Amino acid sequence: MAMSRLVPVAALALAAATSGFAQKPVRQINTVKQKLAAGKQVVGGTVSSNDPDIYCAMARAGFDFTWIEMQHSALTFSEVQRMLGNCKGSPAIPFIRVPDATEGDIQKAVDVGALGIIVPMVDTVEKAQNAVKFAKYPPIGRRSLGGGQYRALYGDDYREIANDNLVIVAMIENPAGAEIADKIANVPGIDVVFVASTDLMSFSGYKQKQPQYEKMVDRVRDETTKAGRKVGGPHAWMGQPDRPGFHFFQASGEAGLIKMGADVALGKKGADPAKKSGIAPTEGLEKH
Repeated sequence: MAMSRLVPVAALALAAATSGFAQKPVRQINTVKQKLAAGKQVVGGTVSSNDPDIYCAMARAGFDFTWIEMQHSALTFSEVQRMLGNCKGSPAIPFIRVPDATEGDIQKAVDVGALGIIVPMVDTVEKAQNAVKFAKYPPIGRRSLGGGQYRALYGDDYREIANDNLVIVAMIENPAGAEIADKIANVPGIDVVFVASTDLMSFSGYKQKQPQYEKMVDRVRDETTKAGRKVGGPHAWMGQPDRPGFHFFQASGEAGLIKMGADVALGKKGADPAKKSGIAPTEGLEKH
C-alpha cells in the first residue's frame, strides 16, 4: 500500500520537473537589435488588449516584436506581466510604449520583461537621456535591482547582458522634437528615432506630402541616419519610394488585423491580403 501511494507522488514530481514552470529559462537575445544591426527591417504588431491568449496570438503571428501599448490604453503593469509570463519564449520580442520617460514607468516595464522601451513625446535631450538612464543598470544608467519576472523569463544571467540587450526607441511627435532630432539621435543608448506620423501632423498643422511636413520627416531621418541610429515609422511607410532609410515599423493593433483578416476571408470587395496594416499612408484617405 505504501509503495502504491508513492507512485502517483513520484509521477507528480516528475511532471512538475518537466513542466514549463520548472524549466530553466533560456537566455533570450534581442533579435530585433540583431536585425537592426544587420540593416534589416523589423515590424511590430500593436497590442492593447489585456487578454493573454490574444497577446500570445500576436506574439506568435510572425511579427519581429510586439508593441505593447501603455500610453494610449488602460493596460496595467500587472496585466502586462501576466501576458508576458503566459507567453514565455514567443518569437516576437516584447516592447512596451511607456506612458512617459519616468523612472517608475520604465523600471516597471523592464522588470515585467520588456526588452524594448518606446518613449513617446521626446522633444528634449533630457527626456531621451532619461529613457536610457532609467532603463539601464549602472554604470550606464540608474536602474535598480528588485523584484519582477525578468529572471523567470530570461534566466539568472539576465543582468549580465541586459544593458546590451535592450532597445531604446525615442518618438518624435512634434516640430520641437524634429528640430533637435540630431541631438536626440546622438544621445548614447538611443537605438531608434521614430517618426510619429499622425501626431506630427496634429502638432504641426501640416499633412503628409506638404513641404513643411516632409521637411520635418527628412530632417529626422537624415540626422538619425547620420548619427548611426535607425529610423522608425508607421508600417504603411514600409517600402514607399519616398520613404527610404526606415527600418523599424509599427503595424496595426488586434482590432485592425482581425478586420483585415475577416475582409480577406469573406472575400469583401477591395480586400487585399498583401496590404500593409498601420497608419494610412496619407491621413484622411483611409481608416484603419
